[in-house]
Amino acid sequence: MNDLHTVPGSRWLLPGLIALLTLGGLPAEAQRKAKAREAQAPGTVIRGVEESVFTEGMKFMIMDEPAKAVPQFEKVIQLHPENAAAYFALAQALNRQGKTEAALPHALKAQQLDGGNNKYYVLQLAELYVKQKRYADAERLYEDLIRKSPDNIEYGVELAAIYLFDEKPDKALEVYDKVEKATGLNEEIIRQKQRIYLKQNKVEKAIEEAEKLVASEPGETDYLLEGAELLIANERLPQAMSWLDRALKINSELPQAHVMRADLYRRQGNLEKCSQELNLVFSNPNLEADVKARILASYLGMIGNNEKARQDATRLAQELAKAHPKDAKSQVIYADLLIQQGNKAGARDHYARAARLDKSVYEVWGALLQLDGELNQVDSVLAHSEQALEVFPNQGLFWYSNGSAKLAKRDYQGSVESLEEARRLSSNNAELVKYINAQLGDAYNGLGDNARSDEAYELVLKEDPTNDHVLNNYSYFLSLRKEKLPKALQMAERLVNRHQNNATYLDTYAWVLYVMKDYTKARTFLDKALKDEQNVSGTILEHYGDVLYQLGENDKAVEQWKKAKQKGETSDRLDKKIATGKMYE
Repeated sequence: MNDLHTVPGSRWLLPGLIALLTLGGLPAEAQRKAKAREAQAPGTVIRGVEESVFTEGMKFMIMDEPAKAVPQFEKVIQLHPENAAAYFALAQALNRQGKTEAALPHALKAQQLDGGNNKYYVLQLAELYVKQKRYADAERLYEDLIRKSPDNIEYGVELAAIYLFDEKPDKALEVYDKVEKATGLNEEIIRQKQRIYLKQNKVEKAIEEAEKLVASEPGETDYLLEGAELLIANERLPQAMSWLDRALKINSELPQAHVMRADLYRRQGNLEKCSQELNLVFSNPNLEADVKARILASYLGMIGNNEKARQDATRLAQELAKAHPKDAKSQVIYADLLIQQGNKAGARDHYARAARLDKSVYEVWGALLQLDGELNQVDSVLAHSEQALEVFPNQGLFWYSNGSAKLAKRDYQGSVESLEEARRLSSNNAELVKYINAQLGDAYNGLGDNARSDEAYELVLKEDPTNDHVLNNYSYFLSLRKEKLPKALQMAERLVNRHQNNATYLDTYAWVLYVMKDYTKARTFLDKALKDEQNVSGTILEHYGDVLYQLGENDKAVEQWKKAKQKGETSDRLDKKIATGKMYE
């Protein structure tokens, strides 16, 4: 079979049929009946001691303590081995505990003792067969049950479900038809038949079922919209437009009908009519902003990468956000579109508005903090992460953002506290923990806690030996401490081998060489770093001057120190070096 054809928003089986029971793995109606079976177990009459023991067992069942009920029912069976009701109740108690295999022989015994007259015994046995995927046995029981009495036709829905489990869709269709003929139109059955027909590529049959729903309630526009959606999903676009027209004749202001028509016109390349349909929706004063936002979101899901349609959507989103400044969803939709256009600053502002209007949406805070970071707005990251944590105090990502912002502002103690909390909450997110540990290495270094700094860096390198951030900072900080210099050199060398033109990494490698007094080689790598003019910092220029000084080129050293002063980001000894023309370690 080809399963390209779909009913929008649906699967092969009804949701109530797919999951095998809490009560038998059957539809909602069947589950209600199964509940009723527990209250009805007609059969052998129970008297005297048996009755007392049986009642005690039922009391435990009512209290939802089936394990305690089991020995009571077993005792009844010992007293009266031919008691069908006791076997039935024992099977129920075991089934409630999920002991299907243990329950089955008792359910079978109940049905045999009763001679198949009690339908509740039959239904329980069938239920257990279904749980064990013994579909043919369950089908036989249901078929016999329905054959015995026309009143049992209602169980045809359950039988059809078992046929579907057993991959017998044609038999399921036959039973559905019989049930409909006996009981009348049933919306659940119609939808199930549609799914089967579509699975069989019988689109026309599925449409006929949709027509039956429409005919049953001609004024119900939802059925027409659902039918149009089915037609669109199966590329019957002219028919879909006809169904939408029928819906609009009943109610000309149906927003979803206009949105679907807009999509159909877009597919035809008629962007003018597409825009007209959308304008009809958004100019409707009776539609609330929330509804318009949902409609626009739905339309965005339809248009794909069509640039003209996306431009129209962006215009509508902008108008919506402007007309409804207090509607959070409108702000989010506009922000999402601005992101796609590369307008990060504009998107950030609208996410911020949305977060102020509705603080409960995790994804909005996440998008806002990400953009704050990409725009290098450290103060905003700090403020927004603190606001997010008021609502989501158990989210490690927000603690990470907060710790990172504090690190950037050199609040090392505050950074460590936030990052440690982030690490505690993120133990199941290995990727995030890696970033947290990298930042903890920096923060502990800022506090002068070298042991914890090194430990955090090592944790990252254990999982990610080529982590650029850690290789750079770890090696540089070791060089400043003049500790583990061979390790620092090895890490810095690994870094520049992977990034041969990166000014920052070349400077780190050169500085490790400088501390190891290999001034000539250090100069070689600083010369390479200076070629990356856009990324040459004051630190790099100061280091270059220091290397030149150690090589005896004092005048050139002072010249580089002066350039470094103009750039900024230098050591607090730079002015003294410039004034005296000498090095101060």
